[in-house]
Amino acid sequence: MNKTILIKNAVIATGGEKNKILHDYSILIENDKIKQIDHKNKFKGKYSKVIDARGKIAMPGFINSHMHFYSTFARGLIKAKPSRNFVEILNHLWWRLDKQLTNADSYYSALIPLITAIKKGTTTIIDHHASPFAIKGSLKAIEKAVRETGLRASLCYEVSDRDGKDRAREGIQENVDFIKYARGEDDNFIHGLFGLHSSFTISNETLEEAAYQGHRLNAGFHIHTAESQADQIHSETHYKMRVVERLQKFGILGRKSICAHCVHINEKEMDILKQTQTAVAHNPQSNANNSVGIADLVKMAKKGILTGLGTDAMTVNMLEELRTGVWIQHLKNNPSTGFAEPVISLIVNNPKIASRYFKNIGELKEGFFADIILIDYIPPTPLIADNFWGHLVFGISQSHVNTTIVNGRILMENRKLKIDADEEEITRKSAELAKKLWNRF
Repeated sequence: MNKTILIKNAVIATGGEKNKILHDYSILIENDKIKQIDHKNKFKGKYSKVIDARGKIAMPGFINSHMHFYSTFARGLIKAKPSRNFVEILNHLWWRLDKQLTNADSYYSALIPLITAIKKGTTTIIDHHASPFAIKGSLKAIEKAVRETGLRASLCYEVSDRDGKDRAREGIQENVDFIKYARGEDDNFIHGLFGLHSSFTISNETLEEAAYQGHRLNAGFHIHTAESQADQIHSETHYKMRVVERLQKFGILGRKSICAHCVHINEKEMDILKQTQTAVAHNPQSNANNSVGIADLVKMAKKGILTGLGTDAMTVNMLEELRTGVWIQHLKNNPSTGFAEPVISLIVNNPKIASRYFKNIGELKEGFFADIILIDYIPPTPLIADNFWGHLVFGISQSHVNTTIVNGRILMENRKLKIDADEEEITRKSAELAKKLWNRF
């Protein structure tokens, strides 16, 4: 028997390159897909459920193009030494934290932001994981959390030589095993990319093996790229080439690959990214917090690079990240430049990136999977397609996500979770595990 949900009385923002604002329209979901979007008078039948979305905006669920679930247990940690630069941040905090993670830690540190993502209307996440002393099975542990929350995620393990060759080989194998597993599932919820940490922690030998295994599987790669100037200095000193050139040499770039950050790339490197159709995930809050600089999103957009918006685990709230992205681009350029690029990265380009891994998501369109969010928002000024971005950045972003639907399944309604999860117990267990990790830190 078909399950149907009718969403009525919402103002609909369809998303996509040709975003439409529809007043007096309704959305009919049948099972997991959008069956019909039409004028409200066209819907006269009986439905399994009717959602009256008056006073709300209906739009596609948000997509996050670069995330680190495992960073959850760093929240409130005060044992790391102060850091004066990016490499010190890695050594004092992240590379000490990730060494302590168990698979149970990885599961709970994913579950917490996934639940928060539901509350913030983020329905698809591209994650990048590290747990060098608990590698085997770590992606399956995260997948379990993803399945339990009902969201979509692309997962990978970040291969690095920083903890020795054995860990690098184990990381390569974890990627291989998970990519094969995800392909076998073929359910449009879980996907596997081939994770790499960054050029400056990966030897030629490891990069060559990772490239071989990734190409053998026809998989894309997900790697931090020139996040800090230290990455470029290392590449030029040891390999006599810039970071993006080195990645191109080893075949890491391509249509299925994501280069995160790209703060310190030059025009030649931008041209390579464009030519290879490699996506870039911009993470403005993280870049500002780590004081590494501001990626030139405006120049990359002019060159036709597919730039998406990630959060690098600073948040799972994509509208918070969007606003920061706009302010940072204004700061880098001027107040007349850099508004459109972050908005396009989130609303248009993140769905384009995700569509390389998942089928028919990121737009409210008949036949697409029903990943829909309802946000409480009554426009105080006229709302049309031409000014939607202004409403999004300055108004909708300040409102609450009321309802989150993924694949036709209601995960939250009226700001109450509908998934089978005891949030209080999950939070208690997470805090218990975090305390133990902090004692090992």
